[in-house]
Amino acid sequence: MKRVKDIDPGLSVRSLAAFEQERRILSDLGNDITGVRDKNDLIILFSKRIKSLFYFTHTIVTLIDAKDETYTPFLLDHESSPIRSHAQYPELIKAHFSLNEPFIRAALRAEEPISFLLEDIMDQPQSPSFLRANYEAGVKEILMTRLMKEGKPMGFIHIYSDKPNSFSIEFRNVIKGIAPQLSGAVSNIIKNEEILKKEQEKSLLLDFSNDIATGRTKEELAFAVRAVLKKINPPGGFVIRRINEDNTTMSPYAYDLTKTHDPKVINALEQARYPINDGLQDRVLNSAIPLLFNVDREIQRGITSSYLQHWKTMGFKEIVGIRLRNGETNHGILFLDIQEINVQLLQGICSQISIALANIMANEQIHKKQEEQAFLLDFSSDIAQVRTKADLQAAIFRVLDKTMHTQLSMIRTIDEDGYNMSPFMYDETLFERAKKHFAELLAHRVTVDEIYTADVLTSEDGLVFNIEEELKSGNSYARLWETTGLKNVYGLPLRVGNKNIGTIWLLADRLSKLMLKGICAQISIAIANIQANEKLLAYKKQLEVENDYLKEQIKTIYNFSEIIGNGQQMQKVYRLMSLVAGSNTTVLILGETGTGKELIARAIHNASLRKDKLMVKVNCAALPANLIESELFGHERGSFTGAIDRRIGKFELANNSTLFLDEVGELPPEAQAKLLRVIQERELERLGGKQTIKVDVRLIAATNRNLEEEVKAGRFRADLYFRLNVFPISLPSLRERPEDIEPLTHFFVKKYGRNTGRKIRKVAPKVIQQLLSYTWPGNVRELEHLIERSILLTPDDILRDVYIPENTATDKQDLTHLLNHSLEEVERSYIIEILRRCSGKISGPGSAAEILKIPGNTLHSKLKKLGITKKDYFG
Repeated sequence: MKRVKDIDPGLSVRSLAAFEQERRILSDLGNDITGVRDKNDLIILFSKRIKSLFYFTHTIVTLIDAKDETYTPFLLDHESSPIRSHAQYPELIKAHFSLNEPFIRAALRAEEPISFLLEDIMDQPQSPSFLRANYEAGVKEILMTRLMKEGKPMGFIHIYSDKPNSFSIEFRNVIKGIAPQLSGAVSNIIKNEEILKKEQEKSLLLDFSNDIATGRTKEELAFAVRAVLKKINPPGGFVIRRINEDNTTMSPYAYDLTKTHDPKVINALEQARYPINDGLQDRVLNSAIPLLFNVDREIQRGITSSYLQHWKTMGFKEIVGIRLRNGETNHGILFLDIQEINVQLLQGICSQISIALANIMANEQIHKKQEEQAFLLDFSSDIAQVRTKADLQAAIFRVLDKTMHTQLSMIRTIDEDGYNMSPFMYDETLFERAKKHFAELLAHRVTVDEIYTADVLTSEDGLVFNIEEELKSGNSYARLWETTGLKNVYGLPLRVGNKNIGTIWLLADRLSKLMLKGICAQISIAIANIQANEKLLAYKKQLEVENDYLKEQIKTIYNFSEIIGNGQQMQKVYRLMSLVAGSNTTVLILGETGTGKELIARAIHNASLRKDKLMVKVNCAALPANLIESELFGHERGSFTGAIDRRIGKFELANNSTLFLDEVGELPPEAQAKLLRVIQERELERLGGKQTIKVDVRLIAATNRNLEEEVKAGRFRADLYFRLNVFPISLPSLRERPEDIEPLTHFFVKKYGRNTGRKIRKVAPKVIQQLLSYTWPGNVRELEHLIERSILLTPDDILRDVYIPENTATDKQDLTHLLNHSLEEVERSYIIEILRRCSGKISGPGSAAEILKIPGNTLHSKLKKLGITKKDYFG
């Protein structure tokens, strides 16, 4: 290193006057330095006071940073600096220059001020750039003086001149003499600045504390944070992220991004939920001090979180992350686009933000709970007025849409058997993109033991299923859930007290646990009320139907203890009735029209263990074909046009009782198939319904058809015939039991005499003879109606005439029969029929001889001639 020049030995002996002047200058400058309190005082000292004594262009003071072995500008005389307009000036006044360069190493070794010509040193290796900048501005020479503190260099005084050889011995001696005082002044300035900085920081934190204390919303928090951070000037703004309720993700809470106004980017940042353990956020949360990280470097490290790409797009390079922690609880993170970190200040700011954030979040939770409670109260009021399923559905759809922004997937209720579950309510629009798949799963029978249902029913407050994870596990429902585009499925038990009544399934990204719990409680009560109301309506309907049956029965005035008929044919019937009545065996009653099949069915029921319940009758021949299924099995509301309400079928109505299917041979094939299934399975489904209903019904069927012939003809199912023909009872026609005609006549005379107000004392023998001579194609019913009509036409208290119809279809059939046989065969058959009607009485009053109008002896002869024995007319 080359000195400018050696000191002239001739000047070493100075005059006393010169020495005195130097002492006076040092004394005056010492007094001036003593009064220095800030940088401005020191600048004035150099730019005015010292400049008035010696020539130079400008002065700066640099300070040493021993940690990174650099020195940086501390005090600058901007007004006097000739390089203030230089292009590099803004960078130079903030730059850190190395202490290891030859130029500055020479200054550090010098015990007294040392000067350099710029042209000699500026182009040397590692020389600082400010030397050439000054040279280009006309500066020729620089005088460097160390500033010492406690025996160690703390910085330098740089004095510049645009004239070579301008630093005289007197000037050097003065600078050397005031250097210790200048070191003390700079130390005091630094201390004062630190004190002032701390005071400013305290004032800033106090003002921030006051501003943030009044904030009650995240918008007010963002405003206060934005105001305080402007004072420390982060160039790219800030983002506050809060930890979400799931404690696994974080979302933007408040922000000020000055580098972007792109709505897509901002919307993405607002809506995002970033995993906490992404390799960056978790590092910040686990650090007690702010962390400075480089955006590009973090991307290179493999951090895939999308916010890093957004930051890179916005031009952020260096980001500081500080955890927001209150006590032992992390609430979130503050991210700043800032390069220089004042750790203490940032920690103070973040401490205030943490407290405010915790308070605002607590207030939000309180406000949210108050809103939810108010809503649940309103929802409870709405639910209390619900009486029908449609009303409940409207209320549920409304609350889910407006308050929770989701849709109902499914409500299933537990059937009365406590095992099977049936769909109660659902929203098909949720599965618009998978209608077929939804219909398939809807038709699938679910029980309380189904794995997902069982887990939900046994849980305390329900379960959350992540759709993505369920897809991986092979959940059969997950493919359907995936079509909604939502993330989670919430399955919750519906309970009344401690009793499970069903499950509710909702799809959403996030739902409030408090709201879910409250809504489910209200829905559970509403469903229980609707079910109870439906049962009451069903019981009411059943009572109405039973009342109608009772009224019909009263009108019929059947007295089963007075079944008329003591002949051999009827005795066989009575014996069969007594054998089967006490069992649950299916009975098939066969017989012609009017033989009393219903009377026998009622008698069997009244002699059974089911007699305390009403026997239910269905006349299969009287029902239109399209209504038979509805009549037998019932239907749900809306199951077909005209089904405006739910109807309980006759099978359901006859549960634990007897169902009498009259004219069962008239059933169409479709109804026969369904009847067979109910008989086999002992369960049914209403038309339009999904719920399986177990029934315990004793069947009694009746028909006037020959079912065996119907089976052969393909008009009646063979399997159904065998199911019905378990215990057949064949009723004899009236012409096969002539012995019962007279007692039946007297019974009907008494009955209709009482009903019509006619008092009939006697039935003329002629009437009995007339009745015995008739073939009775309509059997007992025809006899009953004939007696009723005859009583109405009788003028007095003796029944003298009955009005037997002539030329009946049966008579024509009998004539055709006669034409196909010989006279002897016809005579033999006729005599046997008359003997049967007269109960085998050959002669005397009411005998066959009397009806045939021949003597008794003649009749005996004919019997012998025609080979007629008692076996023929008593068989």
